[in-house]
Amino acid sequence: MPIAEAQRGAAAAEALPGPLRRVRALLAAAHPAPAFAVTAVITALAAGAGRGAAGSALVAAAVLAGQLSVGWSNDRLDLRRDLATGRADKPLVAGTVGARAVGTAAGCALLLCVPLSLASGLAAGAAHLAGVVAAWAYNLGAKRTVLSWLPYAVAFGLLPAFVTLALPGHPWPAGWAVAAGALLGAAAHATNVLPDLDGDLATGVRGLPQRLGPRRARLLAAALLLAGAAVLVLGPGGRVGGAGLASLAATGLLACCVALPPRAGPGSRLPFLATLALVGLDVALLLLRGAALT
Repeated sequence: MPIAEAQRGAAAAEALPGPLRRVRALLAAAHPAPAFAVTAVITALAAGAGRGAAGSALVAAAVLAGQLSVGWSNDRLDLRRDLATGRADKPLVAGTVGARAVGTAAGCALLLCVPLSLASGLAAGAAHLAGVVAAWAYNLGAKRTVLSWLPYAVAFGLLPAFVTLALPGHPWPAGWAVAAGALLGAAAHATNVLPDLDGDLATGVRGLPQRLGPRRARLLAAALLLAGAAVLVLGPGGRVGGAGLASLAATGLLACCVALPPRAGPGSRLPFLATLALVGLDVALLLLRGAALT
């Protein structure tokens, strides 16, 4: 996020009453855009799979708690790095929320995630908690290794299992659903770190995209995005239809844009946000086609 944009956001926050300003800053430290996007997509999958209103609400609560815990822990653990690289868009760096508050929120959200996940059943809850653990492992150090993509792939790949293992008979999701989740998770990792490659390298974070460098990292992100969308649209079989083909065309266009040097500036988050939007579009088409996850 550009410094000017961060300053405008800070000025808007200053106009809020004190308690609301602190709540806003705390929420901003949780990476709310991806947290709510992932929650919405998985809740839609749960509703489409037949979890019902109560079951879908449990899925939403568990996924949101897990996502918030991951977002808060990420900002808390990255505080020194963000200070070193001048991330003025981060609430902890700007001083609008304290490190203790963010750490406490992360721990509380993680603790809340456990019973909320297990409320869907032992197998389903274990699948979701395994994904949350993978995401925390990324924050705790896996991001610095060549296997930085693996926690994203595991976490996203297990999300369909959280939905299906709570259904009667506890079926495992179809292979294409797990593969699509893993590929799109790895794509989200690649597009998420693209704006921060230089800062990451300067502070010792050498995940796979950082090791590849900007050009090859963009190509990797584009390839993973296109592959994941193709599996999600084509995997269930049957007639794809015009909407499915249009989704693949849109994904291909985005993949080309991701592969090219960014015109919106090196710090733009647009590729990551567009990735989340396209995942939501592909899942919506999946539900409209009535494809089963099992």
